[in-house]
Amino acid sequence: MAARRVADYAAHVAEDLYNCSLKRQTGVSLKHMMDFVPTQRNLLLSAQFLHKELPIRLAHRVLELENLPYGLTEKIPILQVRQWYIDSFRDLRSFPDIRNSQDEASFTNLLYQIKRRHADVISTMALGIRELKQDIGPRIGRDDVPEVHQFMDRFFMSRIGIRMLIGQHVAMHIPNQPPSYVGLISTKASPVEISRNAVEDAQVVCRRAYGDTPDVHIYGDPKFTFAYVPTHLHHMIFELVKNSLRAVLVRYMKTSSDPPPIRVIVADGLEDVTIKISDEGGGIPRSGISKIWSYLYSTADTPSVSGNSRDMPSAMAGYGFGLPISRLHARYFGGDLQVMSMEGYDAYLHLTRLGNVQEPLP
Repeated sequence: MAARRVADYAAHVAEDLYNCSLKRQTGVSLKHMMDFVPTQRNLLLSAQFLHKELPIRLAHRVLELENLPYGLTEKIPILQVRQWYIDSFRDLRSFPDIRNSQDEASFTNLLYQIKRRHADVISTMALGIRELKQDIGPRIGRDDVPEVHQFMDRFFMSRIGIRMLIGQHVAMHIPNQPPSYVGLISTKASPVEISRNAVEDAQVVCRRAYGDTPDVHIYGDPKFTFAYVPTHLHHMIFELVKNSLRAVLVRYMKTSSDPPPIRVIVADGLEDVTIKISDEGGGIPRSGISKIWSYLYSTADTPSVSGNSRDMPSAMAGYGFGLPISRLHARYFGGDLQVMSMEGYDAYLHLTRLGNVQEPLP
C-alpha cells in the first residue's frame, strides 16, 4: 500500500479532516450510558450524536498519527492504522443525515463495520512499536521517549472511548439481552464471577505456552455485584493474572517445589471496588517498576506478531502493551491500576462504581 498523507487526499477531504481536528470532543457521562433506554427516539438521538462526534475523535487521532517523532509516522504498520482511521472518517462524513429509524439502522450497520475494521489496531500498532524499538535500541524506558508514551496513552484512551461508544450503540440492538444489561454495561456485574472466567482463560493460555499452570485462589463474595462493563473487567484481570502465572511458573520451573498459588482478592468499598492480584513470582526490581508502564518494555522476549489481534492472546507475554492498556481501561471509568513489588508482585485494580464519571478525553 502506497503511503498517503492527509495532504495527498482530495482537498476537501484534507480540509475536512483538519477542520474536524480543531473541534472539541464531547464527553459522555457513563451514568448516562447506563441509564439509557433504547426507545426508537433515543436510538435516533444516539445515532445523530455519534454521526457528529465520531469524525471529530477520528480526526484528532489522524492528525496525531501524521506527526509522530523518531520516524514512527512513516512505519508501514502506523500508516496502515492511519489509513483505517481516514477510511472510517470518510465513511462517517459521507453518510447522509440521520432522520428516521431506517437511517438509524443503516448507520448502526456502518458502525459495526467500522468496529470490525479497527479490530487489529492494537496488534498493528505493536508491529510499529517493535520496528521503533529495533531502530532506537531495546532497553528503552518511559523516561527516554516520553513523547511516544504520551501519544500511545492518548491514542489508546481515545480508542477505548470510540469502541465503547460504538459498541454501546450497536449492543442496544441485540435482541433478548439479559434484563441486567444496558448495551455493554451490566448493572449486576459480579467481579468474582468475571475473575473466575478471566483466570480460566489465562490458565488456558499459560498451559498452552508452558504445558502447566499454577493454581489461582479467588476470594470474595460471589453474590456481590455492581455496575460495570464485564468485557473491560475481564480484559484487565486476564492481563494481570497472565503476568502472574508466567512469573510464578518461570521462577519455579526448574525447582523441585510446587509453584505457590496466585491470589485474587475482591474487596467491596463504599466508593470503589478493589481487586488485588498477588503472586510469589519474585517481583520486579525497583529500578524496573517505572518501565512496566512503557509500551517499549517487556520482561519477556517479543513474540512474532501476525497483524491479527485475535492471535495475540495465544502468547503469554512480550508485547509490552498489557499493563499500560489495562491501566487505561481502569482510568476510562474513573479507576486506576497500581503495581507494588517486593518479594512478589501485588497489583491493585481500583474500580469506580459507575456514577457521574465523565469520559476522560485525550
